[in-house]
Amino acid sequence: MSASPATPGPTYRNPLSFVSEARPDPLAYTMRMMRTYGDVLRLRIWGLPPIFMLSRPEHIRHVLQENSRNYTKGELVAKIKVVLGEGLFTSEGDLWRRQRRLAQPAFHRQRIQGFADLMVEATDIALCRWQERSRAGDAIDVMEEMSRLTLTVVGRALFGIDLGDQAGTVGPALLIALEELTRRVLSPFSLPMALPTLAHLRLRRATRELDRVVFDIIERRGAIHGEGADLLSMLMAARDADTGEGMSSRQLRDEVMTFVLAGHETTAVTLAWALHLLARNPDVEERLRAEVHATLGDGRMGVADLGQLGLTRRVIEETLRLYPPVPALQRQAIAMDDIDGTTIPPRAFVFLCPYATHRNAELWPEPERFDPDRFLPERAQDRPRFAYLPFGAGPRVCIGNEFALMEAQIVLAMLLRRFRFEPVAGRPVESEVRLTLRPKSGVWMRFTDAESRSAA
Repeated sequence: MSASPATPGPTYRNPLSFVSEARPDPLAYTMRMMRTYGDVLRLRIWGLPPIFMLSRPEHIRHVLQENSRNYTKGELVAKIKVVLGEGLFTSEGDLWRRQRRLAQPAFHRQRIQGFADLMVEATDIALCRWQERSRAGDAIDVMEEMSRLTLTVVGRALFGIDLGDQAGTVGPALLIALEELTRRVLSPFSLPMALPTLAHLRLRRATRELDRVVFDIIERRGAIHGEGADLLSMLMAARDADTGEGMSSRQLRDEVMTFVLAGHETTAVTLAWALHLLARNPDVEERLRAEVHATLGDGRMGVADLGQLGLTRRVIEETLRLYPPVPALQRQAIAMDDIDGTTIPPRAFVFLCPYATHRNAELWPEPERFDPDRFLPERAQDRPRFAYLPFGAGPRVCIGNEFALMEAQIVLAMLLRRFRFEPVAGRPVESEVRLTLRPKSGVWMRFTDAESRSAA
Protein backbone atom coordinates (compact mmCIF):
# COMPACT_ATOMS: atom_id res chain seq x y z
CA MET A 1 0.00 0.00 0.00
CA SER A 2 1.45 3.37 -0.93
CA ALA A 3 1.69 6.43 1.23
CA SER A 4 -1.05 8.99 1.04
CA PRO A 5 -0.51 11.21 -2.02
CA ALA A 6 -1.83 14.13 0.03
CA THR A 7 1.28 14.18 2.22
CA PRO A 8 3.15 17.32 1.12
CA GLY A 9 6.87 17.49 0.48
CA PRO A 10 9.60 17.88 -2.15
CA THR A 11 10.53 15.42 -4.90
CA TYR A 12 14.13 14.69 -5.92
CA ARG A 13 14.49 12.79 -9.18
CA ASN A 14 18.25 12.94 -8.76
CA PRO A 15 19.43 11.80 -5.29
CA LEU A 16 22.52 14.00 -5.62
CA SER A 17 20.24 17.04 -5.68
CA PHE A 18 18.98 16.07 -2.23
CA VAL A 19 22.54 15.54 -0.95
CA SER A 20 23.73 18.92 -2.25
CA GLU A 21 20.76 20.67 -0.65
CA ALA A 22 20.64 18.87 2.70
CA ARG A 23 24.22 17.93 3.58
CA PRO A 24 25.76 21.43 4.09
CA ASP A 25 23.37 22.14 6.99
CA PRO A 26 20.91 19.30 7.69
CA LEU A 27 19.13 21.16 10.50
CA ALA A 28 18.62 24.34 8.47
CA TYR A 29 17.30 22.13 5.67
CA THR A 30 14.88 20.38 8.05
CA MET A 31 13.59 23.66 9.48
CA ARG A 32 13.14 25.06 5.97
CA MET A 33 11.19 21.99 4.84
CA MET A 34 8.90 22.14 7.88
CA ARG A 35 8.24 25.86 7.41
CA THR A 36 7.39 25.19 3.76
CA TYR A 37 5.36 21.98 4.03
CA GLY A 38 4.22 21.74 7.65
CA ASP A 39 5.07 19.45 10.54
CA VAL A 40 4.17 16.26 8.63
CA LEU A 41 5.96 15.98 5.30
CA ARG A 42 7.28 13.40 2.90
CA LEU A 43 10.51 13.41 0.91
CA ARG A 44 10.39 11.59 -2.41
CA ILE A 45 13.88 10.61 -3.48
CA TRP A 46 14.35 8.39 -6.51
CA GLY A 47 15.51 4.91 -5.61
CA LEU A 48 14.76 5.18 -1.87
CA PRO A 49 11.80 4.18 0.29
CA PRO A 50 9.50 7.05 1.32
CA ILE A 51 10.95 9.40 3.93
CA PHE A 52 8.68 11.15 6.41
CA MET A 53 9.59 14.00 8.75
CA LEU A 54 7.52 14.44 11.91
CA SER A 55 7.85 16.92 14.76
CA ARG A 56 4.53 17.06 16.64
CA PRO A 57 4.64 15.55 20.15
CA GLU A 58 1.69 13.21 19.54
CA HIS A 59 3.35 11.79 16.43
CA ILE A 60 6.64 11.33 18.25
CA ARG A 61 4.80 9.55 21.08
CA HIS A 62 3.18 7.20 18.56
CA VAL A 63 6.47 6.19 16.92
CA LEU A 64 8.71 6.03 19.99
CA GLN A 65 6.25 4.65 22.54
CA GLU A 66 2.74 3.63 21.51
CA ASN A 67 3.76 1.65 18.42
CA SER A 68 7.48 1.38 19.03
CA ARG A 69 7.59 -2.33 18.20
CA ASN A 70 6.69 -1.47 14.59
CA TYR A 71 9.82 0.65 14.20
CA THR A 72 13.49 -0.34 14.13
CA LYS A 73 16.58 1.85 14.06
CA GLY A 74 16.72 0.75 10.44
CA GLU A 75 19.08 0.83 7.50
CA LEU A 76 20.49 4.31 8.14
CA VAL A 77 21.54 3.60 11.71
CA ALA A 78 22.99 0.30 10.47
CA LYS A 79 25.52 2.40 8.54
CA ILE A 80 27.23 3.43 11.76
CA LYS A 81 27.71 -0.16 12.91
CA VAL A 82 31.07 -0.07 11.15
CA VAL A 83 32.25 1.75 14.30
CA LEU A 84 29.74 1.01 17.06
CA GLY A 85 28.97 -2.60 16.11
CA GLU A 86 25.99 -4.19 17.84
CA GLY A 87 26.07 -2.00 20.93
CA LEU A 88 23.13 -0.80 22.95
CA PHE A 89 22.54 2.17 20.62
CA THR A 90 22.46 0.19 17.36
CA SER A 91 21.26 -3.32 18.27
CA GLU A 92 17.67 -4.49 17.81
CA GLY A 93 15.18 -7.01 19.14
CA ASP A 94 16.20 -9.71 21.61
CA LEU A 95 19.88 -8.70 21.54
CA TRP A 96 19.01 -5.13 22.51
CA ARG A 97 16.63 -6.26 25.26
CA ARG A 98 19.30 -8.59 26.69
CA GLN A 99 22.01 -5.95 26.64
CA ARG A 100 19.72 -3.30 28.12
CA ARG A 101 18.76 -5.67 30.93
CA LEU A 102 22.42 -6.37 31.70
CA ALA A 103 23.41 -2.69 31.69
CA GLN A 104 20.39 -1.30 33.58
CA PRO A 105 21.65 -1.98 37.15
CA ALA A 106 24.70 0.21 36.53
CA PHE A 107 22.39 3.17 35.95
CA HIS A 108 20.10 2.76 38.95
CA ARG A 109 19.48 6.15 40.57
CA GLN A 110 21.25 5.29 43.83
CA ARG A 111 24.29 3.94 41.98
CA ILE A 112 24.46 7.07 39.82
CA GLN A 113 24.34 9.29 42.90
CA GLY A 114 27.27 7.29 44.22
CA PHE A 115 29.35 8.64 41.32
CA ALA A 116 28.97 12.25 42.54
CA ASP A 117 32.21 12.28 44.55
CA LEU A 118 34.09 10.84 41.59
CA MET A 119 32.70 13.59 39.35
CA VAL A 120 33.62 16.27 41.88
CA GLU A 121 37.16 14.94 42.18
CA ALA A 122 37.68 14.81 38.39
CA THR A 123 36.28 18.33 38.04
CA ASP A 124 38.59 19.64 40.79
CA ILE A 125 41.59 18.36 38.86
CA ALA A 126 40.31 19.96 35.65
CA LEU A 127 39.71 23.28 37.43
CA CYS A 128 43.32 23.34 38.62
CA ARG A 129 44.51 22.72 35.07
CA TRP A 130 42.29 25.49 33.73
CA GLN A 131 43.49 27.85 36.45
CA GLU A 132 47.10 27.35 35.40
CA ARG A 133 46.17 28.03 31.79
CA SER A 134 44.12 31.09 32.69
CA ARG A 135 46.99 32.59 34.69
CA ALA A 136 49.24 32.04 31.67
CA GLY A 137 46.75 34.00 29.58
CA ASP A 138 45.86 31.02 27.40
CA ALA A 139 42.64 30.83 25.43
CA ILE A 140 40.81 27.59 26.20
CA ASP A 141 38.77 25.49 23.79
CA VAL A 142 35.94 24.56 26.13
CA MET A 143 34.77 21.78 23.82
CA GLU A 144 38.14 20.06 23.92
CA GLU A 145 38.52 20.47 27.67
CA MET A 146 35.04 19.20 28.41
CA SER A 147 35.71 16.16 26.24
CA ARG A 148 38.83 15.40 28.26
CA LEU A 149 36.98 15.82 31.55
CA THR A 150 33.94 13.74 30.61
CA LEU A 151 36.17 10.99 29.19
CA THR A 152 37.89 10.81 32.58
CA VAL A 153 34.53 10.59 34.36
CA VAL A 154 33.04 7.92 32.09
CA GLY A 155 36.22 5.85 32.31
CA ARG A 156 36.34 5.84 36.08
CA ALA A 157 32.60 5.52 36.69
CA LEU A 158 31.70 2.90 34.09
CA PHE A 159 34.95 1.02 33.67
CA GLY A 160 36.94 1.65 36.85
CA ILE A 161 39.84 3.02 34.80
CA ASP A 162 41.25 6.54 34.32
CA LEU A 163 41.04 7.40 30.61
CA GLY A 164 42.27 10.97 30.91
CA ASP A 165 45.55 10.09 29.23
CA GLN A 166 43.63 8.72 26.23
CA ALA A 167 41.98 12.05 25.37
CA GLY A 168 44.67 12.84 22.80
CA THR A 169 43.82 9.63 20.95
CA VAL A 170 40.06 9.47 21.41
CA GLY A 171 39.35 13.12 20.53
CA PRO A 172 40.89 13.26 17.02
CA ALA A 173 39.74 9.73 16.14
CA LEU A 174 36.22 10.51 17.33
CA LEU A 175 36.03 13.67 15.21
CA ILE A 176 37.04 11.76 12.08
CA ALA A 177 34.63 8.93 12.86
CA LEU A 178 31.73 11.33 13.47
CA GLU A 179 32.46 13.22 10.27
CA GLU A 180 32.63 10.11 8.10
CA LEU A 181 29.64 8.42 9.75
CA THR A 182 27.55 11.55 9.24
CA ARG A 183 28.55 11.54 5.58
CA ARG A 184 27.43 7.91 5.27
CA VAL A 185 24.10 8.51 6.97
CA LEU A 186 23.30 11.54 4.80
CA SER A 187 24.25 9.80 1.55
CA PRO A 188 21.31 8.05 -0.15
CA PHE A 189 23.64 5.34 -1.47
CA SER A 190 26.75 4.31 0.47
CA LEU A 191 29.60 2.41 -1.13
CA PRO A 192 30.66 -0.87 0.53
CA MET A 193 33.28 -0.31 3.21
CA ALA A 194 35.52 -2.87 1.45
CA LEU A 195 36.21 -0.33 -1.29
CA PRO A 196 39.41 1.60 -0.45
CA THR A 197 38.08 5.12 -0.93
CA LEU A 198 39.80 8.00 0.87
CA ALA A 199 36.79 8.40 3.20
CA HIS A 200 36.76 4.68 4.02
CA LEU A 201 40.49 4.64 4.71
CA ARG A 202 40.11 7.61 7.10
CA LEU A 203 37.23 5.88 8.88
CA ARG A 204 39.15 2.62 9.18
CA ARG A 205 42.17 4.37 10.69
CA ALA A 206 39.98 6.21 13.18
CA THR A 207 38.17 3.00 14.11
CA ARG A 208 41.48 1.20 14.66
CA GLU A 209 42.57 3.97 17.03
CA LEU A 210 39.30 3.76 18.95
CA ASP A 211 39.49 -0.03 19.01
CA ARG A 212 42.97 0.14 20.48
CA VAL A 213 41.64 2.24 23.36
CA VAL A 214 38.58 0.05 23.86
CA PHE A 215 40.44 -3.26 23.90
CA ASP A 216 42.97 -1.71 26.28
CA ILE A 217 40.09 -0.82 28.62
CA ILE A 218 38.81 -4.42 28.52
CA GLU A 219 42.27 -5.89 29.05
CA ARG A 220 43.13 -3.56 31.93
CA ARG A 221 39.79 -4.15 33.63
CA GLY A 222 40.14 -7.91 33.22
CA ALA A 223 43.54 -7.77 34.91
CA ILE A 224 42.00 -6.33 38.07
CA HIS A 225 41.17 -9.24 40.36
CA GLY A 226 37.78 -9.44 41.95
CA GLU A 227 34.40 -8.23 40.77
CA GLY A 228 33.90 -4.50 40.61
CA ALA A 229 30.71 -2.46 40.81
CA ASP A 230 31.29 -0.70 37.48
CA LEU A 231 29.42 -1.36 34.25
CA LEU A 232 32.24 -3.28 32.56
CA SER A 233 32.59 -5.67 35.51
CA MET A 234 28.86 -6.39 35.32
CA LEU A 235 29.03 -7.05 31.58
CA MET A 236 32.09 -9.28 31.93
CA ALA A 237 30.50 -11.28 34.73
CA ALA A 238 27.08 -11.61 33.04
CA ARG A 239 26.00 -15.07 31.92
CA ASP A 240 23.18 -16.09 29.60
CA ALA A 241 20.36 -17.64 31.65
CA ASP A 242 19.87 -20.47 29.13
CA THR A 243 23.39 -21.31 27.94
CA GLY A 244 25.55 -20.04 30.80
CA GLU A 245 27.79 -18.32 28.26
CA GLY A 246 29.32 -14.93 28.88
CA MET A 247 29.62 -12.09 26.41
CA SER A 248 32.09 -12.57 23.58
CA SER A 249 35.04 -10.22 23.24
CA ARG A 250 33.26 -8.65 20.26
CA GLN A 251 30.10 -7.99 22.27
CA LEU A 252 32.15 -6.43 25.06
CA ARG A 253 33.98 -4.31 22.51
CA ASP A 254 30.73 -3.03 21.00
CA GLU A 255 29.23 -2.07 24.35
CA VAL A 256 32.40 -0.40 25.62
CA MET A 257 32.74 1.50 22.33
CA THR A 258 29.15 2.71 22.63
CA PHE A 259 29.54 3.89 26.22
CA VAL A 260 32.96 5.47 25.67
CA LEU A 261 31.74 7.53 22.73
CA ALA A 262 28.15 8.26 23.76
CA GLY A 263 28.96 8.50 27.45
CA HIS A 264 31.37 11.40 27.13
CA GLU A 265 30.52 13.11 23.83
CA THR A 266 26.94 14.11 24.65
CA THR A 267 27.81 15.59 28.06
CA ALA A 268 30.84 17.40 26.68
CA VAL A 269 28.88 19.12 23.91
CA THR A 270 26.13 20.07 26.38
CA LEU A 271 28.61 21.75 28.71
CA ALA A 272 30.32 23.57 25.83
CA TRP A 273 26.99 24.90 24.55
CA ALA A 274 25.95 25.87 28.11
CA LEU A 275 29.01 28.11 28.55
CA HIS A 276 28.42 29.61 25.12
CA LEU A 277 24.81 30.45 26.01
CA LEU A 278 25.73 31.84 29.42
CA ALA A 279 28.38 34.08 27.89
CA ARG A 280 25.68 35.50 25.60
CA ASN A 281 23.24 35.95 28.50
CA PRO A 282 25.17 37.59 31.37
CA ASP A 283 22.03 38.19 33.41
CA VAL A 284 21.40 34.45 33.61
CA GLU A 285 25.09 33.83 34.31
CA GLU A 286 25.03 36.18 37.30
CA ARG A 287 21.85 34.62 38.68
CA LEU A 288 23.45 31.21 38.31
CA ARG A 289 26.67 32.29 40.00
CA ALA A 290 24.67 33.71 42.91
CA GLU A 291 22.82 30.41 43.31
CA VAL A 292 26.06 28.44 43.24
CA HIS A 293 27.75 30.62 45.88
CA ALA A 294 24.66 30.61 48.12
CA THR A 295 24.43 26.82 47.93
CA LEU A 296 28.06 25.73 47.96
CA GLY A 297 29.91 28.58 49.65
CA ASP A 298 33.51 27.45 50.06
CA GLY A 299 32.60 23.87 50.96
CA ARG A 300 33.07 20.71 48.98
CA MET A 301 30.21 19.96 46.64
CA GLY A 302 28.22 16.80 47.30
CA VAL A 303 25.20 14.98 45.94
CA ALA A 304 23.01 16.60 48.61
CA ASP A 305 23.64 20.01 47.02
CA LEU A 306 22.09 19.07 43.68
CA GLY A 307 18.53 19.57 44.89
CA GLN A 308 19.35 23.16 45.87
CA LEU A 309 20.84 24.00 42.47
CA GLY A 310 17.55 24.38 40.65
CA LEU A 311 18.65 27.10 38.25
CA THR A 312 21.79 25.13 37.43
CA ARG A 313 19.64 22.17 36.44
CA ARG A 314 17.33 24.42 34.39
CA VAL A 315 20.29 25.95 32.54
CA ILE A 316 21.35 22.45 31.51
CA GLU A 317 17.80 21.56 30.47
CA GLU A 318 17.41 24.74 28.42
CA THR A 319 20.79 24.12 26.78
CA LEU A 320 19.58 20.66 25.81
CA ARG A 321 16.44 22.19 24.35
CA LEU A 322 18.34 24.57 22.07
CA TYR A 323 21.20 22.18 21.31
CA PRO A 324 20.00 18.59 21.74
CA PRO A 325 23.12 16.39 21.45
CA VAL A 326 21.33 14.07 19.01
CA PRO A 327 19.24 16.55 17.00
CA ALA A 328 17.36 13.97 14.91
CA LEU A 329 16.14 10.42 15.51
CA GLN A 330 15.51 7.94 12.73
CA ARG A 331 13.25 4.90 12.60
CA GLN A 332 12.16 2.52 9.84
CA ALA A 333 8.69 0.99 9.68
CA ILE A 334 8.33 -2.79 9.75
CA ALA A 335 4.64 -2.94 8.80
CA MET A 336 2.19 -0.39 7.48
CA ASP A 337 1.14 2.22 10.02
CA ASP A 338 -1.20 5.19 10.18
CA ILE A 339 -0.12 8.36 11.91
CA ASP A 340 -2.96 10.83 12.25
CA GLY A 341 -4.27 10.05 8.76
CA THR A 342 -0.85 9.73 7.10
CA THR A 343 -0.14 6.23 5.80
CA ILE A 344 3.38 4.97 6.56
CA PRO A 345 4.22 2.01 4.30
CA PRO A 346 6.60 -0.81 5.24
CA ARG A 347 10.31 0.10 5.03
CA ALA A 348 9.51 3.82 5.07
CA PHE A 349 11.98 5.98 6.97
CA VAL A 350 10.57 8.21 9.70
CA PHE A 351 12.67 11.13 10.93
CA LEU A 352 11.80 12.71 14.26
CA CYS A 353 13.61 15.97 14.85
CA PRO A 354 13.97 17.10 18.49
CA TYR A 355 15.80 20.18 17.20
CA ALA A 356 12.65 21.24 15.31
CA THR A 357 10.21 20.15 18.03
CA HIS A 358 12.18 22.20 20.57
CA ARG A 359 11.73 25.26 18.34
CA ASN A 360 7.98 24.95 17.84
CA ALA A 361 6.58 28.32 18.94
CA GLU A 362 3.27 26.73 19.94
CA LEU A 363 5.11 24.59 22.48
CA TRP A 364 7.94 26.98 23.35
CA PRO A 365 7.09 30.70 23.19
CA GLU A 366 9.98 32.74 21.75
CA PRO A 367 11.74 29.46 20.98
CA GLU A 368 15.13 30.96 20.03
CA ARG A 369 15.42 32.81 23.35
CA PHE A 370 17.57 31.28 26.09
CA ASP A 371 15.17 31.08 29.05
CA PRO A 372 15.98 28.44 31.68
CA ASP A 373 12.88 29.37 33.66
CA ARG A 374 10.78 27.60 31.01
CA PHE A 375 11.52 24.55 33.14
CA LEU A 376 10.04 25.91 36.36
CA PRO A 377 7.29 23.47 37.42
CA GLU A 378 4.50 26.03 37.04
CA ARG A 379 5.52 26.80 33.45
CA ALA A 380 6.21 23.21 32.42
CA GLN A 381 3.15 21.47 33.84
CA ASP A 382 0.93 21.91 30.75
CA ARG A 383 3.63 21.13 28.19
CA PRO A 384 3.12 17.85 26.30
CA ARG A 385 5.46 15.13 27.50
CA PHE A 386 6.96 14.50 24.07
CA ALA A 387 7.60 18.18 23.39
CA TYR A 388 11.03 17.73 24.98
CA LEU A 389 13.24 14.78 24.16
CA PRO A 390 16.96 15.58 24.31
CA PHE A 391 17.65 11.94 25.24
CA GLY A 392 15.03 10.32 23.03
CA ALA A 393 11.93 8.76 24.55
CA GLY A 394 10.02 5.52 24.94
CA PRO A 395 11.65 2.13 25.59
CA ARG A 396 14.87 3.24 23.91
CA VAL A 397 15.35 6.42 25.88
CA CYS A 398 19.04 6.99 26.63
CA ILE A 399 20.03 4.72 29.51
CA GLY A 400 22.55 7.27 30.81
CA ASN A 401 20.38 10.39 30.84
CA GLU A 402 20.42 10.89 34.62
CA PHE A 403 24.16 10.20 34.73
CA ALA A 404 24.71 12.91 32.10
CA LEU A 405 22.43 15.44 33.81
CA MET A 406 24.09 14.99 37.20
CA GLU A 407 27.58 15.25 35.71
CA ALA A 408 26.70 18.41 33.77
CA GLN A 409 25.13 20.00 36.85
CA ILE A 410 28.19 19.27 38.99
CA VAL A 411 30.72 20.50 36.43
CA LEU A 412 28.80 23.69 35.64
CA ALA A 413 28.29 24.62 39.30
CA MET A 414 31.93 24.06 40.22
CA LEU A 415 33.17 25.95 37.18
CA LEU A 416 31.04 29.02 37.87
CA ARG A 417 32.13 29.09 41.49
CA ARG A 418 35.78 29.23 40.41
CA PHE A 419 35.78 31.21 37.15
CA ARG A 420 34.30 33.90 35.04
CA PHE A 421 34.63 33.42 31.33
CA GLU A 422 34.30 35.42 28.15
CA PRO A 423 34.45 34.53 24.45
CA VAL A 424 37.67 35.02 22.49
CA ALA A 425 37.34 37.68 19.79
CA GLY A 426 37.61 36.37 16.26
CA ARG A 427 36.48 32.88 17.25
CA PRO A 428 32.81 32.69 16.21
CA VAL A 429 30.78 29.74 17.44
CA GLU A 430 28.83 27.85 14.80
CA SER A 431 27.00 24.55 15.00
CA GLU A 432 27.46 21.52 12.80
CA VAL A 433 25.94 18.06 12.72
CA ARG A 434 28.39 15.19 13.13
CA LEU A 435 25.81 12.71 14.38
CA THR A 436 25.90 14.88 17.50
CA LEU A 437 25.25 18.63 17.39
CA ARG A 438 28.74 20.07 17.92
CA PRO A 439 30.29 23.54 17.92
CA LYS A 440 32.05 23.54 14.55
CA SER A 441 35.43 24.97 15.54
CA GLY A 442 35.16 24.66 19.29
CA VAL A 443 34.08 27.21 21.90
CA TRP A 444 37.08 29.38 22.70
CA MET A 445 37.08 31.33 25.95
CA ARG A 446 39.35 33.03 28.44
CA PHE A 447 38.84 32.16 32.08
CA THR A 448 39.53 34.57 34.91
CA ASP A 449 39.40 33.92 38.64
CA ALA A 450 35.89 34.72 39.89
CA GLU A 451 37.06 36.09 43.26
CA SER A 452 39.70 38.41 41.80
CA ARG A 453 37.20 39.81 39.35
CA SER A 454 34.69 40.38 42.14
CA ALA A 455 37.31 42.16 44.26
CA ALA A 456 38.28 44.40 41.37
